[in-house]
Amino acid sequence: MIDNNILKEKFQSYFGEGEPRLFTAPGRINIIGEHTDYNGGFVLPGAVDKAITMAILPNHTDIVNLISIDHDCAAVFFRIGGPQPKEQWASYFYGVIEEMRKRGATVGGFNAVFGGDVPLGAGMSSSAALESCIGTALNAIYSLKFTREELAKIGQMTEHNYIGVRCGIMDQFASIFGQKGHVVRLDCRSLEYQLVPFKPKGIEIVLIDTMVKHLLASSEYNVRRAQCEEGVSVIKKYLPNVELLRDVTMEELEAHRAEIDPVSFRRCAFVVSENQRLMDACAAMEKGDFEEVGRLIYATHDGLSKEYGVSCAELDFIVDIAREHKEVLGARMMGGGFGGCVIALVKKEGVAAYIEDVKKRYQVKFDKDPRVIEVEISDGAREI
Repeated sequence: MIDNNILKEKFQSYFGEGEPRLFTAPGRINIIGEHTDYNGGFVLPGAVDKAITMAILPNHTDIVNLISIDHDCAAVFFRIGGPQPKEQWASYFYGVIEEMRKRGATVGGFNAVFGGDVPLGAGMSSSAALESCIGTALNAIYSLKFTREELAKIGQMTEHNYIGVRCGIMDQFASIFGQKGHVVRLDCRSLEYQLVPFKPKGIEIVLIDTMVKHLLASSEYNVRRAQCEEGVSVIKKYLPNVELLRDVTMEELEAHRAEIDPVSFRRCAFVVSENQRLMDACAAMEKGDFEEVGRLIYATHDGLSKEYGVSCAELDFIVDIAREHKEVLGARMMGGGFGGCVIALVKKEGVAAYIEDVKKRYQVKFDKDPRVIEVEISDGAREI
């Protein structure tokens, strides 16, 4: 997390007197449950100890003055209700304000300085962390009384309407609802959630970023959605109450296999089995059985790579190395695919050896260095 004193010093050097309030919101990881969200299924994210933090104070005008430490202290100002700023990072502020105003809130002008340590491009949802931080701060300083669920939806709609990203709600939900020592089992259809204890003794979460960009992710994402919908349309002819793959059992899917395109069948089979793996992982966590959680995580990667077809050589390579280390309980690609991070659960005594092995062999194989990120499960958006 960025140093709070630095934020306050920057705030006072730019805006003069006044004691700003400090707010923070974290990035997230997802333990298990990939490509289940848009199929109405379950996900299991957790907030982490990498966050966006903001110093903010109302200025009693209709002007928003912003300083971004992460963009070399770039300054932007805009009028509430005026044109959207051209800078994308400032558009997150604009979008959150506009979504709040749509819901009847009155938001005044303010001065803010913000920055963070959520790694960019690593699939840890730095944008959701920023939206959640903004929403939490404005909700508090203007006593708007939005619920946490409403704040998550405001962040999601900011992405849709002002950034142009048609995201699900997992990222914002995890950033808002996260709790130290727990992951969030979220039902992506009903938004019902449960905090599941996640306290693996002697085990660390290690992320290894391939430094590969998700070049195919957006186009292939749409293809995967269509393939899942194709499977649902076949089954719906026989079971009219089926709306999403969430509603389908493996037995029902197998019963109509002959009518579904073979590739689409594999996509659907992955999603149905992934929902079950997530439930099994939650049960194992509650028993403290992280060996079983690791086995399920490896199974998820195999499904993502072979059935769902969203992995890549770099991701598979890092997971294959993990399998050679007995201290690594489980590893898989995390996120949309075609690049990004591998998430691994590693016994503490094996972390250094695993990281060193990956770094050495990855550089030789792909002529680039991976980025290593160690994280802990942390609390969600809050005032400091």
